[in-house]
Amino acid sequence: MMGLKRKNSAESTDLNLLNDVQKQLRVNLQLWGATHDAGERLLSLYSVEAQHLEELVTRTLTLGESNSALIVAPRGTGKSSLVNTVLEKLESSRTLGEGLVVRLSGLLQTDDRLALKEITCQLKLENATANKVFGSFAENLAFLLESLRSGSKETSKPVIFILDEFDLFCHHRNQTLLYNLFDVAQSAQAPICVLGLTCRLDVIELLEKRVKSRFSHRQIHLYPADKFDPHYLNTFKHLLELPFSFPHKLLCVCQLNSDQAQLTSQMFQRAQSLSATEAKTNMLQGLSVLQLCLIVAMKHLTVIYEGEPFNFEMVFHEYLKFSQQRSTMQSFEQPVVFKAFDQLKSLELVRTVESTRGTQREYQLVKLMMEPNHVVKALSQLSGIPTDLQQWAASSLA
Repeated sequence: MMGLKRKNSAESTDLNLLNDVQKQLRVNLQLWGATHDAGERLLSLYSVEAQHLEELVTRTLTLGESNSALIVAPRGTGKSSLVNTVLEKLESSRTLGEGLVVRLSGLLQTDDRLALKEITCQLKLENATANKVFGSFAENLAFLLESLRSGSKETSKPVIFILDEFDLFCHHRNQTLLYNLFDVAQSAQAPICVLGLTCRLDVIELLEKRVKSRFSHRQIHLYPADKFDPHYLNTFKHLLELPFSFPHKLLCVCQLNSDQAQLTSQMFQRAQSLSATEAKTNMLQGLSVLQLCLIVAMKHLTVIYEGEPFNFEMVFHEYLKFSQQRSTMQSFEQPVVFKAFDQLKSLELVRTVESTRGTQREYQLVKLMMEPNHVVKALSQLSGIPTDLQQWAASSLA
């Protein structure tokens, strides 16, 4: 009994460790692009482009010079992260000062009315515009920018406009937002810098003639690294790193001790087995009791026929034997059971192993995509499972 308890305790500890590792790796993915290390890597990778962007924004912040530019690159290259990193650098050096940053997205601000409302909100000028009636979009935007002035134009607060998914703004009616922003930037009515982020190379062709004439035609292209090493390799290493505060580094390394100081193939096999068991356990958590009964029935068929495929009729026969002879649970008719079986195929817990042409669905050969011992372990870790179902799963006889 003591040995069994130690084994169960060790397995529970390993699964908890695996959960912690998975959670940390998910956090790494969520934070990627937002961490200081990621920003430094982007500045190193796109050093020329970052310097160009920094100079452009700095002239707006320090000299009151208005500018506009498009940052063009494929999705996932780091457009938003690069802009954020440059702005963080300017903020840390106090260059940003009283400068304001307005962030718009073509996915969220789907028309100019919503965009103007978001600009007003981010500039915190809702009270200033509450009782105002404006005759046009241009008049409203001009009032917002005028409200930021404190004396002369030189002492007006500069505003950095970041338009993510810039190409979607081109589909707004008459492109009023883009026209007015570029018009303000070109005529130097107020110190603003308009940065558009897009993945479309032909974005200039989407601009109306009057909008295109007011745009500076300044484009910053980010080209992905043409070599896998070192940029992409370093990225993968960073995403797979565990923090120093993490109690353990790897499942295999955790098995090392003074008696076993070298990694063995068995350690990797055990780690892989734990990973597979955990993944399947998560998949079983959302299944109904009927579907779990079918999983157990297929587990027994897999053992009886030594891994050979079977069909639904054989599974239904095993289920009927259990529900009528050994179970106190509700028994379901064949159409209901087949629907539950079909859902297991959709979840890829069951896979068809031959061509289905000309074969009735009930007689198509399938295989259970879980090892029999994994089924027993997974069910033992689920809460609320009927006792007779657990006993059926653990038994050696179908």
